[in-house]
Amino acid sequence: MGSIINAQQIVNGLQLGSIYALIALGYTMVYGIVRLINFAHGDFYMLGAYAAYGAFFVFNSFMPISGPLAFIVLVIAMGGGGAIALLANRFAYKPLRYKPKLSSLVTAIGVSMFLEYFFSALPVIGPSPRGFPEIIPKQMYTFLGAEISNYVVIDIAVAAILMISLTFLIQRTALGRAMRAVSQDKDAAKLMGIDVERIISWTFLIGGAFAGAAGLLAGMTYPRIQPYMGILPGLKAFIAAVLGGIGNVPGAVLGAYIMGLAETFANAYNSLLGEGIAFVILILVLLVRPTGILGEKVADKI
Repeated sequence: MGSIINAQQIVNGLQLGSIYALIALGYTMVYGIVRLINFAHGDFYMLGAYAAYGAFFVFNSFMPISGPLAFIVLVIAMGGGGAIALLANRFAYKPLRYKPKLSSLVTAIGVSMFLEYFFSALPVIGPSPRGFPEIIPKQMYTFLGAEISNYVVIDIAVAAILMISLTFLIQRTALGRAMRAVSQDKDAAKLMGIDVERIISWTFLIGGAFAGAAGLLAGMTYPRIQPYMGILPGLKAFIAAVLGGIGNVPGAVLGAYIMGLAETFANAYNSLLGEGIAFVILILVLLVRPTGILGEKVADKI
């Protein structure tokens, strides 16, 4: 019985970790390029869920529930998250790019609160929770004694495809090389002819799109969405990024899966403990290894 429970919790932890990983990647990419902790990132996740919700009802009016419909909804969820991230960068973060870092941090908190209250006030959304539609029919399977739904496979597979695509983009494309150059030294990148602001915009777009995809996966997995749904997952994904090493892409993924497994096992023991385990992990990481598991200590420029 114990092994069955453990297998079930591992599956659930990997599913949750996949969602956290997509959000954490946006945190770590933006920090790596701009050195900004974008606390509004969890709200891009929320907006992705609502974009998917609206897209489903629009396209389902003339398309049956199927794989192609789910793909269209995924693309729109990613587009919604990415578009809002671009707007936030253009109108809130860009004017403060070379101001004190505290200004950008406070602005990020302000953007987060604005998005939450603004969308709560919209009549078509409102503050009340909504049930998320079943975009793909749910099916259950048994594997090694654990009950696995096709949503588990979808969550892990979509996250894996997006993470592999991001790795390819960073390592093998001109855009990825430019991102790495800007991350290392913005002034040198400018001298090499790289449009730094364009690279920053791409970073926000990709990070926001990943958060939007996570919003869709979360809506399918835990079928209940509301305007404040991004607060806690956003904080946990940030902690995951810090755990793995903020600014380090593989570290964000590693930290997210550790966070997902730790939270799932803690929830199995006590639901209240599950909600608080992320913050316990954050404190321990800051005490033992402030740079994170894969983070490297970098000397401050004087």
